[in-house]
Amino acid sequence: MQTASLAATAHAAAFLPERKEEETAEHTAEVSPAGLGLLDDPQEWSAFSRPVEGRTDCWESHLVIEGMHCAACALTVEDALRGVPGVASASVSAGSHRARVVWQADTVQPSNWMQAVLKAGYRAVPANDAFANQRRRKETRKALWRWSVAGLCMMQVMMYAWPAYVALPGDLSAEMEQLLRWASWVLTLPVMLFSCGPFFSAALRDVLQRRISMDLPVALGMAITFAVSTAGTFDPQGIFGREVYFDSLTMFVFFLLTGRWLELRLRDRTAGALDALMNRLPDSVERQRADGVFERVAVRRLQPGDVVRVLPGEVFPADATVLQGQTLADEALLTGESRPLPRGVGATVIAGSHNLAAAVLVRIERTGVDTRFAQIVALMEQAASSKPQLAQLVDRIAKPFLIGVLLAAAGAAAYWWGHDPGHALMVAVAVLVVTCPCALSLATPAAMLAAAGSLARQGVLVRRLGGLEALADVDLVVFDKTGTLTRDAMVLQAIRTRPGVSEEQALAMAMALAQQSLHPVSRALVAAGQARGEAAWRARDVNETAGQGLSGRAQPAEEGGSVHDLRLGSPGFCGVEGPVPQGPNACLSDTQGWLATFELGEDLRPDARSTVAALQAAGIDVQILSGDSEEAVVRVASQLGIDQARGGCTPQDKLAFLQQTQQRGKKVAVVGDGLNDGPVLAGAHVSFAVGHAVPLARAQADFVILGDRLASVGQALLLARRTLGIVRQNLWWAVAYNAVCVPLAVVGWLPAWLAGLGMASSSLLVVLNALRLAGGWRHTKVT
Repeated sequence: MQTASLAATAHAAAFLPERKEEETAEHTAEVSPAGLGLLDDPQEWSAFSRPVEGRTDCWESHLVIEGMHCAACALTVEDALRGVPGVASASVSAGSHRARVVWQADTVQPSNWMQAVLKAGYRAVPANDAFANQRRRKETRKALWRWSVAGLCMMQVMMYAWPAYVALPGDLSAEMEQLLRWASWVLTLPVMLFSCGPFFSAALRDVLQRRISMDLPVALGMAITFAVSTAGTFDPQGIFGREVYFDSLTMFVFFLLTGRWLELRLRDRTAGALDALMNRLPDSVERQRADGVFERVAVRRLQPGDVVRVLPGEVFPADATVLQGQTLADEALLTGESRPLPRGVGATVIAGSHNLAAAVLVRIERTGVDTRFAQIVALMEQAASSKPQLAQLVDRIAKPFLIGVLLAAAGAAAYWWGHDPGHALMVAVAVLVVTCPCALSLATPAAMLAAAGSLARQGVLVRRLGGLEALADVDLVVFDKTGTLTRDAMVLQAIRTRPGVSEEQALAMAMALAQQSLHPVSRALVAAGQARGEAAWRARDVNETAGQGLSGRAQPAEEGGSVHDLRLGSPGFCGVEGPVPQGPNACLSDTQGWLATFELGEDLRPDARSTVAALQAAGIDVQILSGDSEEAVVRVASQLGIDQARGGCTPQDKLAFLQQTQQRGKKVAVVGDGLNDGPVLAGAHVSFAVGHAVPLARAQADFVILGDRLASVGQALLLARRTLGIVRQNLWWAVAYNAVCVPLAVVGWLPAWLAGLGMASSSLLVVLNALRLAGGWRHTKVT
């Protein structure tokens, strides 16, 4: 279906084998637009829309627009959506190809504005469409085939054109020259019929819709060049018989397809990660019927008041209250809390968090768009679909620039037509070719790609090339704490024992119990004991009380050792009274009372201190913004020498802080790893996801640090500044080239073949200049 798979189709297809799914996706892309009426069923709206708070009967939909190539395309889709009565607002991002549509359900139905996008020549699909990944793979394969055909034919055509460039008068006979022209014509046909297909189809769409985009002047230049060269091949004695330009044409097409394929590949990586994250909640869950029997139902059928059973390892499908059982919930991805939290009868669990320890019965309180998980995703979508100022500027100048190109070409052709029609057409082609912003468009991405390749070899993945430009202007770096500045695990920092008990003996006794638990504190004690090589103790009859600790009996491994009844856990669980050291800690007690206290701390990344110090030395402010407790955040900040730190922040708090900081003129880079970092990562000027970041954070981040080296943040920043310098050099060259060549083409002093050669040469120079960044990382140090 040209809009996206409908919700019902998507749910059904989820159970099909992979091959069938691809066939279904291909089939749905060909369904008649009349099928859009199925989207008007209000029960399906929640699959791709959510109600707008504070506005009656108003919905907000997030879409992916397929078929766009430039800023003019984004503006066209926006105009088409805004022209539909009942659409309150529409915003389309040319960079992410995502759209946000706010519409009034009492005035317009989804099929109406979906149909408007179709009539404009594009496809609108819901952001969580189940078949989007298959369509992207198919589009990528086609783009690669077009690029390959253009490259192969270009090399062969250049081989046949080379003799005409180097031969002296009389070296080539007329028959040989004509044979080379025919060979070039035959090799250019696959380029025109296959590789240029997207340009011609988009240009035809623009003509039929009476609008303009970058494809129109490009297609005109291709068509005129091919027509003139074909006429010269078929009639060497005619007005177009003096020159043919198949080499310039195929080279021109190859350069354009190279840029588009690289753009498509980068965009697909981000889109694939984002789609996987939008489907984070489980597909189904066990719901209790009135007779007490459990049945598995789709999550979208859950209603407030339903009782469901969530097994260990499963994800809670909605915000709910625990009715039966005790467990540990991992909410780190949603709240920033670094430790599993005990959840017993009466406690609240949130959608998207993981059940770690035991099966529990929960009563559903909020579902769908009302859950906290949905609110986080909504914030992320809003930030991702917003337009930066640069994108708005490109939107404003895109159409006037293209109109100016066409007028300049038409004016030059009209001026020369009376003198020589053949010459007039080639002057027009020269203007279209020389003004095609190939070097100008390559000036920035060529440098960005070279820098991205250098970063990738060092374990930093660049997910958005524009992030390099934004990173060069950053003056404030905001770090998340848990999983970013610190590791997920805890470390043992100190041991206090009662008189007569050594630290070694206390740790060995605690290890005996801790080995029976997966709690982070237990794992830290086991790791510390193994590192010290403590003598082994054996434990039996070990019981774990969720959120409290462990109890059991332990004795030395050697024969004859006495048996001790031990408790390991919180002070209250161990019966310990009196002051307790601040921070995470665990107590050990026996029948005589307190035996030892193990002071634990978060494990800072090895290069966290040096990274913060290097950024501060470079004149960049550093702050911490975390969802963890204020006490834990302040403790880490003091260890790293960071003066400004805030804890207890919700995703909304983080995004609000970011927006307030940006309004004061700060250029902010955000470094995080969790789901709760998604909105702030999307809204920052530039963002980093560290280590094993969850898919949502990785999808929103501009940079993903694949290893554990925080130093990559500072090094990437300095490389971005060097990259921006190369970009300025490329832009100045592209502007100077156009300033010199455009007047020459208009007055007829620049032949079409020289215009094509100049375009290729300028592009090559831009790329070669950018390649200087390829080895720039190893020379970049944060000082």
